[in-house]
Amino acid sequence: MIRIFASGAIFLMALTAVHSAPVITLTDCRISAGLGYPSIVARCGTLHRPLDPADDSSGQIALAIAIVPALSLEPALDPFVPIAGGPGQSSIDFYAAWSAAFERVRRDRDIVLIDQRGTGDSAPMACDVDDDIMDGKYSRELTLKAAQECLEALPHDPRYFTTSVAVTDLEALRSALGYETLNLYGISYGTRVAQHFARRYPESTRTLIIDGVVPPQLPLGPEIATESQRAIDRVFDRCRDDVGCNAHFPDLRQDFATLRSDLDSGPVSVVLPDPVTAKLETLEFGSDHLKAAIRLLLYNPRTVALLPLLIDSASNGNYAPLAAQYQMSVTTLVESLNIGMHNAIMCTEDAPFIDWAALDHDAIAASYLGPMQLDAIETLCSIWPAGVLDDNLHDPLSTDKPVLLLSGDADPITPPRYAELAAVNLSTAWLLTGKDQGHGLAIVGCMPRLIAQFVATMQLIEGDGDCLEEAFAMPFFINYSGPAP
Repeated sequence: MIRIFASGAIFLMALTAVHSAPVITLTDCRISAGLGYPSIVARCGTLHRPLDPADDSSGQIALAIAIVPALSLEPALDPFVPIAGGPGQSSIDFYAAWSAAFERVRRDRDIVLIDQRGTGDSAPMACDVDDDIMDGKYSRELTLKAAQECLEALPHDPRYFTTSVAVTDLEALRSALGYETLNLYGISYGTRVAQHFARRYPESTRTLIIDGVVPPQLPLGPEIATESQRAIDRVFDRCRDDVGCNAHFPDLRQDFATLRSDLDSGPVSVVLPDPVTAKLETLEFGSDHLKAAIRLLLYNPRTVALLPLLIDSASNGNYAPLAAQYQMSVTTLVESLNIGMHNAIMCTEDAPFIDWAALDHDAIAASYLGPMQLDAIETLCSIWPAGVLDDNLHDPLSTDKPVLLLSGDADPITPPRYAELAAVNLSTAWLLTGKDQGHGLAIVGCMPRLIAQFVATMQLIEGDGDCLEEAFAMPFFINYSGPAP
């Protein structure tokens, strides 16, 4: 690879592909995850790609890229590539929020970022979220209406915003930048992208780290409700076994059942300041708000620590803290996801592969979430066009490349057994599980060091993962001042 400096810009091209690979102009920039996050020095540019890679006449879309340069003056020739989840989240924003997890990697390697098509600033496929749905008034009719309005508002054909197309963009970027191989890190849905890239472009893959693993064999959706129920049951059990938590919330499981029953009877009015404007507003907090709040709070040990206190407060008539958490969590989620791209993935890669007749309907109905999430997926995908899909997308990855699989045993969406499924055909793999950890392990405890070690050496040795047993998991809050001393 050559780097030519001119007029404050860097032009990168592969020596072996001067005539075929696009030239990418990179200029100084700063990236950030938003308000409250520091900005990071980077070099930003644009990769132009056909809307349909199989048809050069389909028109062009512009994909946002950023390179955070290595700290070394002589970096390794194989960069580190984080891939965000969602589906629908920006990888540039994700890295900016989680950069501390990868600083050790950056000592010796460039960080190469590309917002997957349809996300961030890469031909965004954003849709407004229906206010009624945000207000918890879910129905099949509202979902169909929202899906149709979303389709009509999209700037591009959603059939070309799938994983099978996105991996061709990443390979084109690798070629354009002149790197021989990539070290991939994927989180959540990003693990599907990383696995498929390694499957389709093995010669371009050096190492693979998948965190919160989505196994190729399973469509997402059927176990959302039951896995989330397993996670909340685990919270109840942990609180029962914790002296301080049990002393303050001795009937937590029953309190939650009472809370659900009360809200099933009708919503309650909660006066809260708007999280952006601080203007007081009234939220009619109902059963669907409760479901959304609990599900999102279960993802992270820091918010899990709040759950007993929030449930106890609400069951005793103080709904404001739980409603405020709902507002913050859902607002953050909606702002970070491009719904059009999310739907394109779900309705091409997941919904068509769900065996609806074989679902455990009794277990789903018994969960606190119930069938709402699955009903929404089935409804919106009934009118959403299916996109480009490689025939082998759902085959378990078979490779001798080094693969590190990371799981949290309290993860409410991708449990450790998903990593075991993904590893079935991997010949060189390491599986690590964090105790009482949630969705995404890279930032936890010793993991930044282990990730850097794995990328550098392409292996872990016996005992390397023992340090994860000492990783901190936030203890339960017993009041609004925090955990017990």
